Amino acid sequence: MKIATFNVNSVRSRMGILLDWLKDNRPDVICLQETKVVDADFPLAPIHEAGYHAAYRGEKSYNGVAILSLSEPRDVRFGLDDGGQADETRLACAVIDGIPVVNTYIPQGRDIEHAMYRYKIEWLGRLRKYFDRHFSPRKPLVWTGDLNIARAAADIHNASQQTEHVCYHVDAREAFEETVAWGFEDVFRKHCPDPGQYTFFDYRQRDSVGRNLGWRIDYIMATRPLAAKSTGARIDLKPRLAEKPSDHTVLVAEFDV
Repeated sequence: MKIATFNVNSVRSRMGILLDWLKDNRPDVICLQETKVVDADFPLAPIHEAGYHAAYRGEKSYNGVAILSLSEPRDVRFGLDDGGQADETRLACAVIDGIPVVNTYIPQGRDIEHAMYRYKIEWLGRLRKYFDRHFSPRKPLVWTGDLNIARAAADIHNASQQTEHVCYHVDAREAFEETVAWGFEDVFRKHCPDPGQYTFFDYRQRDSVGRNLGWRIDYIMATRPLAAKSTGARIDLKPRLAEKPSDHTVLVAEFDV
């Protein structure tokens, strides 16, 4: 089973890149973030023509998540269901071929003094409780998406300069690790332990891909029973090198299930 994640930064703007990648790689599942389109305008026709089902929830110009799969998704639901702000355009969950997949676009946080940063920390805590309510760490589960956290210095090209950044600040990393500790393993790190491998390259930095000025903020996490069946993981830079790309690229992992 091949599972991928890709922050498309507007699904309609990246359809060519997305469809080319699907054709060349044929994942069983690909989770998209920042689709930035209301549901009525989601580009379902070309996705169906490519052979994929889609479960999606979006809004105009902001957020948006989708799960594309070769098999029909089951038990689809959106958002956090704890009575707080649901954020349905930040979380999609579906069961694909018997494997639950949770696709999240974690709030970025803007600035460590901003209310959205406090909301980010709170969101991670709510997510851990979501896993508690719906799943067991002793059973297969995938948690993936743009998680907007770099776990360690190895995940940023210039970590020493980023201690006050909302995606590397110690409070954000601690909140993230508490959620990971629910029972997840970082599948990419299991197979690719070396530093300097990134999924995000800022548009504002000249030749950021060529100079390898990146961050690893996109993840495929799996509960330990499923992670034990993982056979490989990789970052594919080709979509980031395409014409008019997203600022993120594709992360993919494979499982022998």
